[in-house]
Amino acid sequence: MNRELNMDKSQVAKGVRIERTFERFSLGQRWEHLLILTSVGALILTGLPQKYRAAAWSQLILSTPERVDLIRQLHHIAAVVLLLVVFYHLGHNLYLLLKRELPGDIFPVKEDFRDGWGMIKYLFFLSEDKPVYWKYNFEQKFTYWFVFLTLGAMGVTGIIVWFPIQVTQFLPGAIIPAAKLAHSTEAIVLTIYIVIWHVYHVHIERLNLSMFTGRLSEAEMQENHTLEYKRMIMEKENIPESQETKIEAD
Repeated sequence: MNRELNMDKSQVAKGVRIERTFERFSLGQRWEHLLILTSVGALILTGLPQKYRAAAWSQLILSTPERVDLIRQLHHIAAVVLLLVVFYHLGHNLYLLLKRELPGDIFPVKEDFRDGWGMIKYLFFLSEDKPVYWKYNFEQKFTYWFVFLTLGAMGVTGIIVWFPIQVTQFLPGAIIPAAKLAHSTEAIVLTIYIVIWHVYHVHIERLNLSMFTGRLSEAEMQENHTLEYKRMIMEKENIPESQETKIEAD
């Protein structure tokens, strides 16, 4: 569950700090994140020039028919990669669900609304108590479900735009421009959210690299996932259940 760095006495004497780390994400989850990051990044970079075709910078990029075809091909390749990752994610979680091994940490619960309101009061100096969290806080749950649902909507509208002739064989033709507008708008919203909120708030402000390393330091666990940290410590040290409430209330 957690990993302690083994240091000999001579290293400790030299002032080397020993720090425990805790597993945050599995290798499979980190690969999923990396593939989503790269495919979404490629979709954004190849999609924006097509959306803003009249802009001077876009015309510079798409200056020839060959470049237009190349950008579209790269966009489609990235879309296929993203769809495969999403299908794998769904299939893997369905498999865990059938085995009754699917963790429920990422699903919203009523406490998330309480924590959200508590954080608002804390930020506006209406309360001195900052909410404490389990494995995922309300912000992280919102990010997961927002990105997941947005990618789903983008996938559906993207397929409609990609195969307009096949789609209009059983749906009205007006769905093509509507899907194109929805697809590009969703992409802009997702880009703004990821760049301004997720990347800054997680990777820059907090310098949280656990999605790449797979682990969090003990200090990070204590600060940002207090309840989860206490649960893991109690499991490791086999603290009786009767003491659990007392520890959480400290």
